[in-house]
Amino acid sequence: MDMKQVQKTASFAVLHFMTAFSVAWAMTGSMLIGGAVALVEPAINTVVYFLHEKFWQRRGTAVPAPVLNA
Repeated sequence: MDMKQVQKTASFAVLHFMTAFSVAWAMTGSMLIGGAVALVEPAINTVVYFLHEKFWQRRGTAVPAPVLNA
């Protein structure tokens, strides 16, 4: 993993945190709930994304892509 990928991942994590906080805060009016959601939801989403990627990696190796003759 190169530094650009690390920076991109970090910037996405910050945006995800801010979005989760803003939505939860707007819906509830509570900064405490907004903060809790912003901590929990991105963490769970990260695990789900990891499992999603594993599923697609396995699916990609288990089912070969069709070969098209041009």
